Amino acid sequence: MSEEKKKRDGFGSKIGIIAAAAGSAIGLGNIYRFPCELGNNGGAAFLLVYLAVVIFLGIPVMLSELVIGRRSQSNAVGAFKKLAPKSAWSIVGYMGVLCGFIIFAFYSTVSGWTLEYIIKAVSNSFQGKDLAAMEQDFSDFHNMGWRNVMWQAIFIFLTGFVVFKGVQNGIERYAKILMPLLLVILIVLGIRSVTLPGASEGLSFLFSPDFSKIDGKVLISALGQGFFSLSLGMGALITYGSYIKKKDNLTSTAFSVVLADTLIAVLAGLVIFPAAFSFGIRPTAGMGLVFNTIPMIFNQMTGGYIFCIIFFVLLAIAALTSTISLLEVVVAYLSEELHINRKWSTVWACVATLFIGSFASLSLMENTPFAIGGRTVFDLMDFVSSNILLPLGGVLIVIFVGWRLGKTKFFEEVTNEGTIKASLKKVIFFIIRYLAPIAIMIVFISGLIN
Repeated sequence: MSEEKKKRDGFGSKIGIIAAAAGSAIGLGNIYRFPCELGNNGGAAFLLVYLAVVIFLGIPVMLSELVIGRRSQSNAVGAFKKLAPKSAWSIVGYMGVLCGFIIFAFYSTVSGWTLEYIIKAVSNSFQGKDLAAMEQDFSDFHNMGWRNVMWQAIFIFLTGFVVFKGVQNGIERYAKILMPLLLVILIVLGIRSVTLPGASEGLSFLFSPDFSKIDGKVLISALGQGFFSLSLGMGALITYGSYIKKKDNLTSTAFSVVLADTLIAVLAGLVIFPAAFSFGIRPTAGMGLVFNTIPMIFNQMTGGYIFCIIFFVLLAIAALTSTISLLEVVVAYLSEELHINRKWSTVWACVATLFIGSFASLSLMENTPFAIGGRTVFDLMDFVSSNILLPLGGVLIVIFVGWRLGKTKFFEEVTNEGTIKASLKKVIFFIIRYLAPIAIMIVFISGLIN
């Protein structure tokens, strides 16, 4: 056992931990889903509620996952087996692995679209097209089923390439490159967006709150976006937590990751809102906004050709930082629980993801045969993971930490056996034990109802 622990890979630096964990949280959802949610729920009012949610609930839940991972030094399934042996708690770990696999399977479909649109942007194929033409192009691309699968396969290969190299030489090394690049691209696009004529209206919408907009719907939306954005409940942060050294401060890591995730989401708002308002477009169209409206806006800007290419490179990077963590959940399980060589675990996980994920891609074609109960395979995967597995996994994780792992062991982890000060530990543990389960259950129930 001691030899196994010596051989186990891990993060080599604090910045590597933050870059990798923030990369897991930061994805396409920050670029299109956050601005869309903000646009639908009162602008700055939603932003304030969202910030409160991620600070008072997101950090405690994230810390719960990191504590489980580091204390066990194991993958999502092995963690519960070690911390609660001979109990049913390992089911939570299996749910996390299943959730990570399902999300990777359909998320890689959308991730592949970013590569297609980088090619379109480079070839200047958006030039002179109106919104109707852009929407038709998007629809036509969906109907080229095997072209979707081809891009999906390439994106899965890129993800596998990083994970194949291990934690320190793969995930950490590339996170340190991709995350700063993501930030620089967002800042460049943000500067261009806020200098457009009429951009001030978008800035006002983003930063001038109308408190009359805050109601129960806004609160539920902020809760849902917070948990979706921070990658909670899918085993990724448990897995990454297991690679964190005992000397590192888990609480400051959680704060740093939440700060980075929120910063990226707000920067995405700075890119999208001023540009959309400048051209008289309300940014509430989700994927349509990203793949149809934004390229059309760039076409009307000075230097739009370059900025359009940069935008889709940004989307590809954001997607890649998330898919790396999703694949790592599955690979860590296969290599540690089933004792399959890590490199072969990566290969088999990628092959299985492509096989299942291809049905998600092909299900988006018109008159697709790949639909179940009136839902496409893509929609079904999205619904099951986002509305059932993620919130259910999240609530079980905080219940486990709050009631099974207990206060003493939690305090030992967040204080590094009493060697560092964690002044908020009692407040955080109170939230984990009492408030977080209720909040997540609200999201869970409302998601099922909606």
